[in-house]
Amino acid sequence: MCGIAGRIMDSPGRVGFDLVDLMDAQSHRGADSTGFAIYGAPLETGYILRCMGFNKESIDSDLDDFKNILRAHGSDFIDEPDIITDDASHYCVRAIIKDPKNIADWVRDADVISDRFEVQSCGRSLEIIKDTGDSASVADKHGVRDMVGTHGLGHARLATESSVLPNASHPFWARPFPDVAIVHNGQITDYYTKRDQLTRQGYRFLTENDSELIAVWVSDQMKHGATMEEALASSIDSIDGVFTYMIADQHRIGFAKDRFAMKPIVAVEENLSLAAATEEQAVRRIFKGEHEIKNYDGPSLTGIWPVVGNANTKKVA
Repeated sequence: MCGIAGRIMDSPGRVGFDLVDLMDAQSHRGADSTGFAIYGAPLETGYILRCMGFNKESIDSDLDDFKNILRAHGSDFIDEPDIITDDASHYCVRAIIKDPKNIADWVRDADVISDRFEVQSCGRSLEIIKDTGDSASVADKHGVRDMVGTHGLGHARLATESSVLPNASHPFWARPFPDVAIVHNGQITDYYTKRDQLTRQGYRFLTENDSELIAVWVSDQMKHGATMEEALASSIDSIDGVFTYMIADQHRIGFAKDRFAMKPIVAVEENLSLAAATEEQAVRRIFKGEHEIKNYDGPSLTGIWPVVGNANTKKVA
């Protein structure tokens, strides 16, 4: 029942504003939580982190422990982290850090304290913002509408099997791969089998949400030499379930639909701009007037939408 969306701008702009609009149009599909993955101007060095702590009373000690882990890997906060709190028990942190010596090693050690302080995203460009509530409440709390970038993903969640906690919400970062995020509508029926296989390879999963699995599985395929196109195509036969998902990195948004084609996706593509979503009425929030709506309604579909409207990104065929 969840709603997903992707947006590509023809030049850097208020992509956050458009993603909030896309998810507001689909809030009836689920308002347990809403999330956004936004790709802004990439840093030349350093990484942008979005993190979540689960007890506001321990903010200082959590950040001290996290800082010690950073320093043990040759990194540190570049500036004082920004902390966002409200009446909820959790709190959110945005920080920029120096490059760790090894991203995967640092993430592994940082995850030791993930029961109280969890890294939600890491990237030169990517920022994942997610929280409980509908698109308007999450946008108001985190300033999403004013975030500038070239492209991004959105998700409105109706929790069915896994937790409603904000860290179990979409989008998911493909830990430990920087700048890769995913949103998903559907259910993976061989989740535990695939999760066990990836865990034995050294990957760690911090939720019981099956969507987290897809992000890591696709990224692992690419790590071992597959192109994104090949990984998307392979997922249709390799992952069992009913699904439509979008996966993004700095240069593109890809999508895949399973062999049963039960979870819809529609899009408007015009020049270098794109809006895609679960429902047509959402993309018409972005493209008003007469525009051709492409309905990806067939089974076993995959595709790549390149980001070409930014001098800092390269076209991916």
